[in-house]
Amino acid sequence: MSKIKSAIGHTQLGAFFLDAVKDLYWAEKHLVKALPKMQAAATTIQLKSTIEDHLVQTEEHVTRLEKVFDLLGEKAQAKKCDAMEGLVKEGEAVIEETKDGSITRDVGIIASAQKVEHYEIAAYGTLAQLATTLGYEEAAEILTMTLEEEKLADMNLTEIAENNINYEAEKELI
Repeated sequence: MSKIKSAIGHTQLGAFFLDAVKDLYWAEKHLVKALPKMQAAATTIQLKSTIEDHLVQTEEHVTRLEKVFDLLGEKAQAKKCDAMEGLVKEGEAVIEETKDGSITRDVGIIASAQKVEHYEIAAYGTLAQLATTLGYEEAAEILTMTLEEEKLADMNLTEIAENNINYEAEKELI
């Protein structure tokens, strides 16, 4: 562990990696607060259930990032993630701008959630690769595990949208 900590403190890439972990930690913690609002706004039981499942998973992602901090010999510390803040605000706007109880609202929630998933996929993919480059193999494994879960969450949202929600929304009148 001391070898990793000394590398973090003495290389630009190590410092960049740690900063990015702090950013993603903030993002995941912010998402834990945002997901219940999305779930409450969703119309279909299928989407509500999917969001609930992802909330449980996101809480685990927070715990995993805390493990990464521990492996780095660092205290878990969040750094505001402007990207996640913006994505969550955009999702809140979608909810405000769509009719309560409409399937179109679910389309908007899915679109917003997929933007979040794509951001997380990019972030976890980058961090996993950097961890490998820096020789933080255990951290890379943890980050890769979460990356795969984020990809699966995105695929699940696509499946829900393509199998029924988008088609049902297309029939809704203004």
